Amino acid sequence: MAVVSFSATARDITGKGAARTLRSQGQVPAVIYGHGRNPQPLSLNARDLDKMLGHIQAESTVIEVTVDGHTAKTLIREIQRHPIRRQILHVDFQALVAGELVTVNIPIVLNGIPEGVRLEGGVLDQTLRELEIEVDPSDIPDHVELDITNMVIGDSLHVSDIKLPEGVKVLDDPETSVAVLAAPRAIIEETPAVEAIEGAAEGAPEPEVIGKGPGDEEEAEGGDESPGKKGGDSSGKK
Repeated sequence: MAVVSFSATARDITGKGAARTLRSQGQVPAVIYGHGRNPQPLSLNARDLDKMLGHIQAESTVIEVTVDGHTAKTLIREIQRHPIRRQILHVDFQALVAGELVTVNIPIVLNGIPEGVRLEGGVLDQTLRELEIEVDPSDIPDHVELDITNMVIGDSLHVSDIKLPEGVKVLDDPETSVAVLAAPRAIIEETPAVEAIEGAAEGAPEPEVIGKGPGDEEEAEGGDESPGKKGGDSSGKK
């Protein structure tokens, strides 16, 4: 479980005007709530917050927030950003209590180089990058791992293939794909072209014969005859 510490300041004034004033002073308004406590408005140093968020997985890292000498273990539940400048506008912290399960998303890390990539030039696509789990706050894993070494072209691995630590419950569908190994794009694109060429060759008309072989004159002269009369009596006897 990843844990970091952060200091915050309690604030009494709330509202949009107060929030704008805080931001102009290099602060970020925030709130901490949960476990039967009244929501507590906070003020965070914007520079320190950006620095912390640049080094953690925000959704799954336990943050020990200290306010006026009191420390609470929390998870970040929401970060509001300006749609253009990407400036952090507000942060929501949820207070944690051991024994109360929480829902978090943790990264999925693929381990190894697939056999189909090494030997066949296959293309690996990770279709799911985070796993939604339910877990005790004290047991939140930093990430989960999935071994992809034995994958060959055409293989896919699913949520059910991930080995989880004890006490972790997966909320995602077990049949959701996590990784797929496909054939190289050049092979995929070449196959229809080859089939088209072969199909055209099969449907092509017979080549026109220029000139006649030794038996062609006889067949031409008797072209109106049925096969049964071909080569019949030509002596003139009746």
